[in-house]
Amino acid sequence: MAQYAILIYATAHADETEVLPGAREAHDRHFQDMVDSGALVAAFALQPAADTATSIRGDVVTDGPFIEAKEVIAGFAVIEAPDLDAALRIARANPATQQGGGVEVRPVEGGFIATRPATA
Repeated sequence: MAQYAILIYATAHADETEVLPGAREAHDRHFQDMVDSGALVAAFALQPAADTATSIRGDVVTDGPFIEAKEVIAGFAVIEAPDLDAALRIARANPATQQGGGVEVRPVEGGFIATRPATA
């Protein structure tokens, strides 16, 4: 089965006080649905870019996201699906599509999974 990355976008200015009631729970349900269906390979939520991002371009290191944008990548998932249409059906169910953000689906060309868990 092919693998697809789902990049999850949220508004760049969103913080915990601006999150819609039930939004986090909706995401948790969506990801559990992907686990239950066997589609989910990996998923990660990212800390807010404005507060934690550091950008590198050439020899220049800059605090904060490299570009000014209305939306930032809030997290990503890697799923397995038989084809792009199936991946799009899974991605379309992501709550970000109804909460002012969106998702981008891209085929995975290759990758590597280390044998240690991500740290919080």
